Amino acid sequence: MQRTNQKGARTAFLCAAALLLIVLLIENLSVFLPAASVPKIFQSTSMLFTVLKKGVVYSLVAVSMNLLNGFAGLFSLGQAGFMLLGAYTYAILTIPVASRDTVYYIYNGSAINFSLPEIFGGGPVGLVLGVLLALILAGCVAALVAWLIGLPVLRLKGDYLAIATLGFGEIIRAVLQWDKLGPVTNGANALKSFPTFSSFNVQNDAGQVSLRLSCFVPFLLSGVCIAIIVMLINSTYGRAFKAIRDDEVAAEAMGINLARHKRMAFCISSFFAGFGGGMFAMYANQAQARTFTTAMTYEILLIVVIGGIGSVSGSCIASFLYVAASEWWLRFLDTETVLKSGFKVPLLRNGFRMVVFSVVIMIVVLFFRKGLMGDKELPDLFRRRRKEGTAK
Repeated sequence: MQRTNQKGARTAFLCAAALLLIVLLIENLSVFLPAASVPKIFQSTSMLFTVLKKGVVYSLVAVSMNLLNGFAGLFSLGQAGFMLLGAYTYAILTIPVASRDTVYYIYNGSAINFSLPEIFGGGPVGLVLGVLLALILAGCVAALVAWLIGLPVLRLKGDYLAIATLGFGEIIRAVLQWDKLGPVTNGANALKSFPTFSSFNVQNDAGQVSLRLSCFVPFLLSGVCIAIIVMLINSTYGRAFKAIRDDEVAAEAMGINLARHKRMAFCISSFFAGFGGGMFAMYANQAQARTFTTAMTYEILLIVVIGGIGSVSGSCIASFLYVAASEWWLRFLDTETVLKSGFKVPLLRNGFRMVVFSVVIMIVVLFFRKGLMGDKELPDLFRRRRKEGTAK
């Protein structure tokens, strides 16, 4: 059994390394090859890279939500609130000092006059260390707030817990837009000018990009975080979470501290949601409270349901499918089309894309009651096919 687990871990590591290499190569085709020879889909302005960046950020947040909802059995809807805390923490800690007067012009400057990348000396090393520390602190702030609200909220169950955490997200969004906190949060205005994924692109002396890392970096960060979550799920703590999900009475009878493990799952999930919120700010090039609405939480929940509650692989796959379908593949449905004969294609207009997308989601949910993966992982499917091939 242990040998099988080691083999599975080795295979997963090799697959992740291959995926990172493929992303790096695809992203730099337009750098290494002449522009005319690069297919349009692989050019730097293609929607492919937008989908990849947003999809990998959503995959981390979806896996963090699945850890809580699918593995610990706690129905929480506060993911957008924790992402909001992470996004603001990251942005506040990384805006360059020289840009703070411009960003906080309404409040005549910022109350925080330092930037983590600049504290580490600036340059490539300062950028990497500052951004990484800011993302970790973003997760820590979200986890700390989760611990505080978890004391009263985690006594609730089911729908009551979902409503309480949903209300928390709305409260956080309102508090961060409070004008009194303007010198720190910039009120209802967006926070900008902080390092984004594009900041990691390597440039030559002429200022031209010689190596693109704007897609590789989010894949690397999310991959490490998801690997940590998977290791947690496969540990004794993960088995305790599953026991609580299946039967709280039996879990308590086996000596599992329900309150402690629920709080632990809530804080860990919130940490990675905050980390993902900081990454979402890097993707969006800004952090603004009005972006992190309850609709974002529903999107993440929908991804978890489509992928399969209790499946990390399903959450990752569903994240890319959801983002690609909603923002790329069905985009043509929002554009009015007139054929050469003068015939105007009916229904194609602004907003029709979301109608079709909703129908697609309904069909998927109807025919895949347990999601695309159910509670299985990709290695499980490979093992099943191998066994079927051996049996034949």
